[in-house]
Amino acid sequence: MRILIINSEYPPIGGGAGNASANLARELSELGQEVCVLTSAYGDLPRVEQTTRLKVFRIPALRRRADRSGALEQGLFVLAACAASLRIVPQFKPDVTIAFFGVPAGPVALLARWLFKVPYVVSLRGGDVPGFRPYDFGTYHKLVSPLLRVIWKHAAAIVANSNGLQELALKFENRYPIEIIPNGVDVRRFTAPSDRSWDPARLLFVGRVVHQKGLDLLLPALATRRDLSWELTIIGDGSQRGPLQQMAAELGIAERIHFAGWQRGENLENQYRKANLFVLPSRHEGMPNVVLEAMASGLPVLATRIAGNEELVLPGETGELVPAEDSPAIAAALGRLLPEAGLRQRMGLAGRQRAVEHFAWTSTARRYLELLGTIKGKA
Repeated sequence: MRILIINSEYPPIGGGAGNASANLARELSELGQEVCVLTSAYGDLPRVEQTTRLKVFRIPALRRRADRSGALEQGLFVLAACAASLRIVPQFKPDVTIAFFGVPAGPVALLARWLFKVPYVVSLRGGDVPGFRPYDFGTYHKLVSPLLRVIWKHAAAIVANSNGLQELALKFENRYPIEIIPNGVDVRRFTAPSDRSWDPARLLFVGRVVHQKGLDLLLPALATRRDLSWELTIIGDGSQRGPLQQMAAELGIAERIHFAGWQRGENLENQYRKANLFVLPSRHEGMPNVVLEAMASGLPVLATRIAGNEELVLPGETGELVPAEDSPAIAAALGRLLPEAGLRQRMGLAGRQRAVEHFAWTSTARRYLELLGTIKGKA
């Protein structure tokens, strides 16, 4: 089968959705499929990359930052990708397209369907679903909702990566079935070191440093546990970095908080290996890749009880879940986890086993391939 994947972000740019599309592309190609990826150019990244069954086209979209993009950049990607698809689709002749995000990839997939009769799947990721992060996306969702309904209407299938995201999508539009295929994790890349030190507590956060991620709730909780031995490393960057650094100073814990910026490849893997507790106090998630990476790396996870996290973390077995927007609840969970190295170790080992058994990317890719096979059969 020939599969076209469209996503405005693809490693080394972007966040969880970019990593998800890259892992899915790799696994599908390793399963014998021919895969082509259409994504954004950035910096001096090669415009075309080719391996045995995987080809990546990067098209100019004036992206200015590696970690995120704005509405104008997303709009430019739609225009550039639509133009590029007029050349790439007839050349590659895909049997089916996977659009990561209803917008911006959806309009490109819709054009390919109209012009070249290529069916497409919409892979919902969170930010493309009205109701997700209303404090960030409320106005944007109002503007794109009519377009999203057209894209969903003509899709051969719509896929959410968690039960919670499926429920949110059905609140927006319930006329079309929405399947669930969870994110996966590369269990060969993210591994649990046998010589990990479990004491003192070394906390790790990975993600965009923005309001959504709830770090403003975590720092006050940590400040209540100054009597315990711990340190926190924050991997990522964003608009809240400055305010959070100021908050840490005012709380008297600045010397324990390390803002390490974005890390990629082996550097990121090493950060997971050095840590012994992963924290994700998010307000909203689809299905967070970073939690899966942490579990595969043998880390217990302290996270909020929200969509995505609820389906990954087993409270009391692989970590702890606390209510969203509840700093005292985070502090209470820290009080249980920080002094108990043995408990964190047992949870981490159970998390690794759960990741391997239920969330390896190979399993996710096979589920996508099964879905794509039924779509091709109907075309």
